[in-house]
Amino acid sequence: MAAPDGMLLFEERPTAQLIADHLREQIVEGVFRPGQQLNESVLAGRLRTSRGPLREALQRLSQEGILVSMRNRGVFVPELSLDDIKEIYSVREAVESASAKSLIVKDEDQLRETRQALQETISEMGRHVAASDWRACTKMDMQFHVLFVAGAGNSRLSRIYETLVAESRMCMLSLECSYPRLGVLVQEHQKLLNLLEARDAEGLQSAISRHMHGAVEDLMQNATDGVTEGVSAT
Repeated sequence: MAAPDGMLLFEERPTAQLIADHLREQIVEGVFRPGQQLNESVLAGRLRTSRGPLREALQRLSQEGILVSMRNRGVFVPELSLDDIKEIYSVREAVESASAKSLIVKDEDQLRETRQALQETISEMGRHVAASDWRACTKMDMQFHVLFVAGAGNSRLSRIYETLVAESRMCMLSLECSYPRLGVLVQEHQKLLNLLEARDAEGLQSAISRHMHGAVEDLMQNATDGVTEGVSAT
């Protein structure tokens, strides 16, 4: 998070982690575009931090795949290829399918909080769809899936999913304001929640698969608007 004067608002977290979180959000929001180089000196000055924690933050993001470090050239925002998109959503499907298996067998008390959070997210998504606010819809879309995975209570699945979420949002930048299925965004997520509430394991697994495959098709259709065969993020 940035203060009005450009300084980071430090919290009770390591400086490098705070910087990494700040830069990750800027990357997925499109502040830094695919293929753009991140200059250490410029960033250190902008964030008013020393080079040490900044360099550590950049290394962390490179390990996550959010940045690509190229020897003797520097650190760049990756240009996600068509194969990258397929891989990202394939792994997302695997993680969400595993999460669904855990969610579907939880008792009613354990599941209630997750269901409520998912329904609130869908309602918020609907308001943004009505306002044709693409970026806000994207955030709510990803929030739904993050909550879904978190509901499984598996910290390792959630940790894996954090990187997938960032990469997915980077993919979505290519869609700009032309999401071809914006009108059915709410319905698709409501269906996932309804199947979870009905404890329809088979139906939920099939719906997750269709949802991910549909997202890949959407991204492929818009590939020429921002996704190129370039530096791979994976």
